[in-house]
Order: sequence, then structure tokens, then C-alpha cells
Amino acid sequence: MTAFFAGSGIGSLAGAAFLIRDAGWKGADITIFESQPIPGGSLDGAQRPEGYSLRGGRMLTSDHYECLWDLMKSIPSLEHEGLSVYDETLRFNERNPAHSRARLVDANRHIVDVSSMAFTMHDRLELLRLTEATEETLGTSRITDWLSPAFFRSNFWLMWQTTFAFQPWHSAVEFKRYLHRFMNEYPRIETLAGVKRTAYNQYDSLVRPLVHWLVERGVRFEHGVTVTDVDLRDDADVLSVRGLELRGPSGVRTMDISPQDLVFIQNASMTDASSLGTMTEPPSQLTKVHSAGWALWEKIAQGRPAFGRPEAFNASIPESWWESFTVTCRTPAFFEKMESFTGNQAGTGGLVTFRDSRWLMSVVLYHQPHFVGQRADEWVFWGYALHPDRVGDFVPKPMSECGGADILNELAGHLNFDRAVFEGATCIPCRMPYITSMFMPRARTDRPKPVPARSRNLAFVSQFVEIPDDVVFTVEYSVRAAQTAVYQLAHVDRIVPPITAHDAKPRVLLDSLVKSFT
Repeated sequence: MTAFFAGSGIGSLAGAAFLIRDAGWKGADITIFESQPIPGGSLDGAQRPEGYSLRGGRMLTSDHYECLWDLMKSIPSLEHEGLSVYDETLRFNERNPAHSRARLVDANRHIVDVSSMAFTMHDRLELLRLTEATEETLGTSRITDWLSPAFFRSNFWLMWQTTFAFQPWHSAVEFKRYLHRFMNEYPRIETLAGVKRTAYNQYDSLVRPLVHWLVERGVRFEHGVTVTDVDLRDDADVLSVRGLELRGPSGVRTMDISPQDLVFIQNASMTDASSLGTMTEPPSQLTKVHSAGWALWEKIAQGRPAFGRPEAFNASIPESWWESFTVTCRTPAFFEKMESFTGNQAGTGGLVTFRDSRWLMSVVLYHQPHFVGQRADEWVFWGYALHPDRVGDFVPKPMSECGGADILNELAGHLNFDRAVFEGATCIPCRMPYITSMFMPRARTDRPKPVPARSRNLAFVSQFVEIPDDVVFTVEYSVRAAQTAVYQLAHVDRIVPPITAHDAKPRVLLDSLVKSFT
């Protein structure tokens, strides 16, 4: 028996690890195909000639993410002998606890008092109605179908929106799931005290040790290879993969798959068709035609309702895209000014959101170094904007038309900092047309189950599968999908760690009620 993974995102890496750890497979019987030169998918991070670049980092907590931490307790740290990645992460956060002191900043550079959620009674009643509605009732509705315009001016919405990257036109179902899944974070949303960070960026802290563990056990990585088609036997009794079409450096080839082999497909990615800019040039405006991931899902889903509807997620780039940017500073000036302004040392604060920004820009200063091998005279931070299609406040054009220098000018303007704080800095912008496509309004059947009905040897592992009650746009979702798929196809006699029901705890409910009336 052999197993094949299309794509090397965190879901595929986790799936391979669960096959070895829990199903007893040999690593040599597992192959991961990846079109890019390095593994990790959306959890990337790299040093480029002009500076560091990463598309983003997912929020982590120790009170949730049951499947991720179940896995990372088994993966040794690359830097601390005797510690797991889980242990290493907890120790790092014990030394660098998060407590944001400048979550929102207004147009006058005042730090906004966000101890109050700024709800009206009407806001509270509407939010309660949405929270208590069933998913069947919510259907394919949008958040704006349930909440009035005034709600979207509240402190709560601005913090929740920018923490999780929601837009008002996104799915009411996904918003409701977040409210329940992270209800214990709601009473401390203004400080982000529940957020946990990795010691470095998530590629160096999560992906590298996991890949090292897999390679040590013989797992094969074939880079430069893309799965372009799947040959399926699909009849009334069984659905199984009979072959794969692969495109690589030597051209197109086919591979026979036996009924005993297992195939795990990453059906699209939130970072498909992303592109990078430079200090002087904006990122290219790519679409799904530049994405093999969307193409594969669309091809195999045609005529197969059990494989979901990719068009529910990739049909409207204006509703699913935003831009991020990574800044490499060559002097400590900006970090020193920000630490003085916010009251947070780098790595202890959260997102600083410029509330009145037309781009709705946020930045976060990481603990340094943020990359393995980062020089002592380099400081790296990250930011993003939820409205990159709008003209800036200090730059007379949309962010989508800006290079890195323009973005730094816009940021300096919001902070009223002298542009000299960015002397020698490089800013690499990144356009991601489908980054919040998982949040698009959708029906339950628009996403396939991790293992579709009647499937003998095929599973889907991505942000675009249906897992009841859990929330997309998290590392946990991909890992939970992988663990679910592996346990089902490989017949593992072990329970997938259940979702912790914080929303059923009396103390959490009481604290949330009190917070709503502050």
C-alpha cells in the first residue's frame, strides 16, 4: 500500500504524520507532490534578495486547536533537545505573554479605549439572534443580512473583523461558528491575551520541524510536480482513484493507483494565485486561471455533487481578496518608535489597526528574530489591509497600484512618523485574490466531506471541506481535516480530538454577557 498527497500544505504534512504515527505506515510508502520548491503551502516564509517575505500568519491559541497540538506534541523541536514543538511554543509564550495596549488607533493617532464594545441594545439583540440561529436558518445569508449598519461601527466589529479578516458581506454561518468557537476569547478581544505565537514565523516553527520528522522517516517529496487530473472509478457502489496525471519537469506522466492505495487531494488553497510586488511595483493581478489547485477541483467536481461546488468560493475576487506586506528594517528606529507609542515590546502586542484608514490597514511587530538566520541588524514586521481597492489617505491611489515604498509612506502618515524611520527598509507587498474565499456565503453541500460518500481511497484535505462546528482560516481546520480523513481511510482505532465546547461553559457565558454590556 502507498499513499499520495497532492500539495504539501499543513494538511498534507499532518496527514502523512498521522499515517505514520497512528496508522503504522512506513514513511517510504508515502509521497507528497508539490509544485513549489519548498513545502508548507500557505504557511510560508522566506528570505528574498531584497528582504524577508511571508504571506501571513494564522492565529493560534492553546485553548483550542486540539488536533494541531495533538500532532505537535509528537514532533521534536529543532532547537531545544527534549522538547516537542508544542512544549517549545508554550515556553515561548510564557516568556512573551501577549497583552495588546494599542489595538485600535484613530485618525489623530489616539489609542482608542476599547474596554467597551460600544454596543447599543439593538446591536446586542441582533447579535444574539444571529448567534442562536441554526445553520439551516442562516443558509447562504451574509452577515449584513442579520446586523444593522450601526453594528459595523462598533469597537467589537473592528477588532473581531481585523483579527479574523471578516468582511460584512461574508457568510453569516462562518461568522456564527467563530462566535461560538472563540467565545472564550471574546471577553479579552481588546488585548488578544489568549493568542499564542510561535517562536519564529510559522514556516520555521511548525513546517520545518514537521518536514524534518517526515523526511527522517523516509517520506518522499517530489517538488516541481503538480497533480493535474484524477482518474476515478465512480459507480453506484464505490468511488475510487485509479490513476493520477502529473505534470513535472520532464512533462506529463500518468501513475496507476490500486484500490489499496490512498490519495489525498488539496482541493484549492486560500493563497492560490498570490503574487509579490517590489518596492516600486505592485503585485501582478492573477486569477484562478493561474492556479492549478482551483483547476483540479473544478475538473473533478464536474458532475459530482459530493465533491462540492468550487464556484461558490472562487467566483468573486473583489469579495475575497486583500493584500499583505512584509517589511525588513535595517535600523531599529521604527520598532523603537512603535514600542514607545503602543507601550508594547515587539512580540507582546497584537495587531495595531488604524480604525479610520481607507485601506483598513493593520500592522504587527513580531518578537525578533522572526526568521531562523535573521541578522541582528534586521527587524521584520508584517501588515495587511482589508480594503486594498480604495484610494489611500496619504497615497493618492489604491493599495493595489502601490509598490512597497508607497505602502511605507501610507503607514508613516497614519502614525505621523518621519519617513526616515524606514531608512534602508524594504517592503514586499503580496496580493492574495482568494485569501478569504473560505468565508464566502455557501451551502453546507458546497464543501465536500473529508472523505466523500462511497469513497474507498480518496480524501480531501484543505480549508474547503465540511467539518461541523469548526472554523476555516485556521491551521487547526486543515489538521483536523487530515486527521479525520486518515483515521477513516486507514481505519485508525483512535478518536479525533473533539472540539472544546467553550461556548457551553457557564463561566465563559457569564463573562461574555458582562463584556457585551461594558
